[in-house]
Formats: sequence, C-alpha cells, structure tokens
Amino acid sequence: MSKYLQLFLHPQELASVIQLKIIRKPLFTVNDTITTEELQECYKLLNLTSRSFAVVIMELHPELRNAIMLFYLILRALDTVEDDMTIDEKIKIPLLRGFHEKLLLKDWSFNGNGPNEKDRDVLVKFSCILHEYHHLKPEYQSVISEITEKMGNGMADYIEDEQFQKDGIQTLKDYDLYCHYVAGLVGDGLTQLIVLAEFGSHHLLDDSQLYESMGLFLQKTNIIRDYFEDLEDGRHFWPKEVWSQYGKTLDSFIKDETAGVHCINHLVLNAMEHIEDVMTYLSSISEQSSFQFCAIPQVMAIATLAEVMNNPKVLRQNVKIRKSTTCSLILKSRTFKGCVEIFQTYLRQMRHKLPVGDPNYLKFNLRCGKIDQFFEEMYQENLPTGIKPRETPIYLKVQERSQWDEKIETTVLKPERLSMQRITVSSIALLLSVLIFFST
Repeated sequence: MSKYLQLFLHPQELASVIQLKIIRKPLFTVNDTITTEELQECYKLLNLTSRSFAVVIMELHPELRNAIMLFYLILRALDTVEDDMTIDEKIKIPLLRGFHEKLLLKDWSFNGNGPNEKDRDVLVKFSCILHEYHHLKPEYQSVISEITEKMGNGMADYIEDEQFQKDGIQTLKDYDLYCHYVAGLVGDGLTQLIVLAEFGSHHLLDDSQLYESMGLFLQKTNIIRDYFEDLEDGRHFWPKEVWSQYGKTLDSFIKDETAGVHCINHLVLNAMEHIEDVMTYLSSISEQSSFQFCAIPQVMAIATLAEVMNNPKVLRQNVKIRKSTTCSLILKSRTFKGCVEIFQTYLRQMRHKLPVGDPNYLKFNLRCGKIDQFFEEMYQENLPTGIKPRETPIYLKVQERSQWDEKIETTVLKPERLSMQRITVSSIALLLSVLIFFST
C-alpha cells in the first residue's frame, strides 16, 4: 500500500500532517544556529546523521539547543568508531577509552573509518564540533565530557568481552547493563543539562532510576524491533535468559514463528516495567520545548511496542510505525495529559492483541492493571462526591505539570484547532500537504 493511500485511509492522521506541516509554529526561532560557519556545519552533520533527531533538537529552547546538538554529535562520533568493524581493535579500544580527552583539544579529527561508514563525516569534520563545544558553558562541557568518558569505556569493555562478542547478552541483568551504557547514560547526561538550565525539577537527579528508565524504555523497544536486522549483522541483543525459554537458538524463531512471537511478548512485558518511571520523569519537566524533546521519543516507543507485540513480521523485517502516525503523536504529546492518553490507547491495543494462550497473558494483564492504577493515581478524577484526592507524590507532580498543560492548551493548541477549522480541505490542499510531507 502506498504512503499516499495510507494517508487517505486514515483521515485523522491526514489532518495531523496538515496541522504539523502547515499550521503548527515552532516555539523558538532558529537564527542562533547560523552564527558561525562551524555551527552551520554542525547542524548539517546533525541532519545527515538523523533527520528525526534533528527535528526535535531544532525545536529546543536556545539555552539548550546547541549543547544537546553537540552532545548528540559527540556520542554519534563515538558510536561511529565503535560500530566500524574495519577499524583495528588496537586503534579502536584506546580511541574509545580516551575519546573524552579529545574534547580538551581545539583541533582534532579522525579519518580512519571505512569508506562505506555512513556517519564518517562526523569524525572527519570533528574540528567543527570542537570549535562549538568550547563555546558552551563550562558546566555543560563537563556533563558532556563525563558521559562521553563513561560511554567510551563501556563500549571498550564490551569489545574486550569475548563471551559477549561470541554469544551476545546472557542475563536480564546483563541486558539492563548494556542498555545503561548505550541509552541510560544518555538519559543521565540530558537530565543533568535540563536541570542545569533550570528546565526540570532538581529531584530528577536524586533518583537515577527515573532517567535510567527513560533510556532503557527506548533502547529495549529498539532491540525488540531490530531482531532481524541485528541477526543479519551477527549481533545478539535479545537476552538468552529470555529467548532460551522459547527456542534452542536465537535464529530458530525465523522458522518457529509461534515461539518467536511468545519471546517478543515476553520482552515487551520486560520493557513495560519502565513505564511508571517514564511518566514520573515527564511530569517533572517544566519548560515546554524540553518536555516535548523528552516526550516525543517515549510516545514513539510505546507506539512501536504496540506495533511489534504479537507480530511475527518482526522476525522477518524491521517493523515501523507510519509517518502519519508519527505526526499525530508529535502533536498530541505536547501536553502531559496527551502523553498519558497515548500510553493508555496503546496499552489497550496491546491487551487486545495478546491471545489468551500466550504464556505471558496473565503477567501482562497484571502489569497493565498496575499501570492503570498508577494513571488513576495521577489525576484521581473519578472520586466519589466529598472524597478528597490523596496527595501522593505523583499526584502533586501531575497537578503542577497540569498548570503548564493549561497554558499550552490556551496559547498554542486552541489557536491551532481554530486555524484547522478554517481550512477547506479541498483536493488541492490534500495533495499539497502530502507532497510537502513526503518531500521533506
């Protein structure tokens, strides 16, 4: 089915495309991204490495935009060294362990990647990144350097781990640790930057489980989805402690779809353990662009989990959500209440998808019940007359966050809806919106 036909078959998503591409206005100007030639080059590199991350980063408050953009590029450079199998380990391991020291230099680049490494330009033009990195506030530089050091050493440890290289991840504890190094540390660094900018509660730094869960929820979702792609590359990220319950080898699920789907559902259930932490974290972000930056990947993750759950296609291909669905999620996740509703919607879908005969059926429904209770505790909207809400920590957090939601509803969302109502969705307007969306 063509992308155009999909849009016409999902009129609500088509309306979201129009709203996102034509009606919605960015929160901030992007004039500060072109102040120097080096900065312009950095943003070009950002667009080359990830269009999706570029979009959400460009929406950030100017106080954090350059810092987070450079943080992303530096970690992308580190990841490009780690991923490139053409680099000799005698060069790769010292480079990974000492990569944070390169941030002290004014001028450094690396051209030792293979010619087919798609993100090699980030390292070839690393001097531009260094130039702008040294213009950041010292406290922002310190955070980026700290996380780069931890991640670089973590990557090197896994390269030197012969069992990991041969057999992949073994236990659930190993699974969490691996996700910590590749995603949890990113959550740590971003949280430090957000709190330093006074855009989020200082309590976020007191509970490492919150920002750890932000990273692990995303990473585990990607690992489940990327089963076939990773298998083709000779990588094994599904933990043996889980998959060995359903098959003798990890690649056996390609032939035994029933067992493979059961394993997928087990891993989805494991990822769902982070949902309460994710929602608690989001309720603690006050500045709007930072909230959207944190919220968008999380709502994409729950939508992707719903897509991969009980889906045998995961065993044969990379499964993704529709681009038009992405537009809807971006628009709705601008309020905390909208994020809660997105999670509730996809959790209901997942409940309906899971057959009674699945070995994880009972555990999954118990887990959903706990999440439902948590959501009810957030708002406590259906209490009997005369009963006051229990002022639990999450209830108080959500009440505070709801004040920001009301401002966004009044100043941004309501005007956008009025503008949408004035649009006559003629065939020309429809065609125009589709062309704009798929040409960018």
